[in-house]
Amino acid sequence: MKYSKQSILLIFLCLSAILLGQEETETEKDSLYREDQVYLGVTFNLLTARPDGVSQNGFSGGVQAGFIRDFPINKNRNKAIGLGLGLAFDIFNHNLFIGEEEDGVTTIYDIIDDDVAINRNRFTYYSLELPIEYRWRTSTAADYDFWRIYGGIRLGYIYFFRSVFDQADNEVLQTDIPELNRFQYGLSLSIGYDAFNFQAYYGLNTLFNDDAQLNESSIDLQVLRLGIQFYFL
Repeated sequence: MKYSKQSILLIFLCLSAILLGQEETETEKDSLYREDQVYLGVTFNLLTARPDGVSQNGFSGGVQAGFIRDFPINKNRNKAIGLGLGLAFDIFNHNLFIGEEEDGVTTIYDIIDDDVAINRNRFTYYSLELPIEYRWRTSTAADYDFWRIYGGIRLGYIYFFRSVFDQADNEVLQTDIPELNRFQYGLSLSIGYDAFNFQAYYGLNTLFNDDAQLNESSIDLQVLRLGIQFYFL
């Protein structure tokens, strides 16, 4: 089969247009890259601003996971605002007893003496979290290994809370505490290279409101989480 010069030229132009279009698409894609990322964190949890006599014992930790949407704010796209949504699970072992009066309404807070034999005393909670970050990194469209500093605030809502006091012949469970501040907020920071990063979170408000009293003083417990965080594209 013979082709005319016009046919060959037309085929050549069509192939060139297709290849050029693919190249432009890839270029446009690279020039508009984002660091949309799934994150997973593991932390060691501390209670700060503890009243006299309140202490932690055993291991207290947490796990966080979610997704952050990246909104670049400069031409190089290495500075951005990140908005996310995630879930967190936190556990705290301590010597603060949480119970209730016989009326089933009034919450009791007390210190567990060292000579009291118990199996465990702790509270756990699940939170829905909203990270808001200012993000700086050394990334490019073709470089996925880079340094990052992400700082911001993290809003949270505790949707499930459970306090457990357990000893040989007695168990006290509390899941509905009126004094619990279900809305939490704090400062967050993530620093690292590639997928491995140090993370910190410091709660700016207390876990319980002023109605939670211990020896006629408010229980001003705040949360500090320290750990590692992994990012995945």
